[in-house]
Amino acid sequence: MYPNIHLKGTGIYLKKLILKKGYTVRDIQVLLHLSCPQPIYRWFKGQVLPSVDHLYTLSRLLYMHMESLLLPEREILPEEMRQRLIAYWRAGSLTVPVKGGA
Repeated sequence: MYPNIHLKGTGIYLKKLILKKGYTVRDIQVLLHLSCPQPIYRWFKGQVLPSVDHLYTLSRLLYMHMESLLLPEREILPEEMRQRLIAYWRAGSLTVPVKGGA
C-alpha cells in the first residue's frame, strides 16, 4: 500500500510515543474528534496510517515533525546515519555526536 513506509513499525512507534507521553487511546480519540477508537487501534497494528490531518495534529501533540512519526520501509544508508536514526527513533530526539571528547 505504501512501499516506502513500514506500516507495522510505524504503528508500534506511534503507540510507544503516545503512551510514553501519558495519553490514552481515548485521549487521542477525543483530541482528533474521532467517533470511535478503532482507527487508532488500526494505526497501532500497522493496518493503516493516520490521515495527513491526524499526523499533523499528532506531531503537534507529541512535539515532533510529521515525517519523524513515520518509519521508512527500507533505505540504504551509511552505517553512521543508520545508527543515529535508530537512536533518534528509540529516544525520540536526534543526538549529534561531539567530535574530540565527551
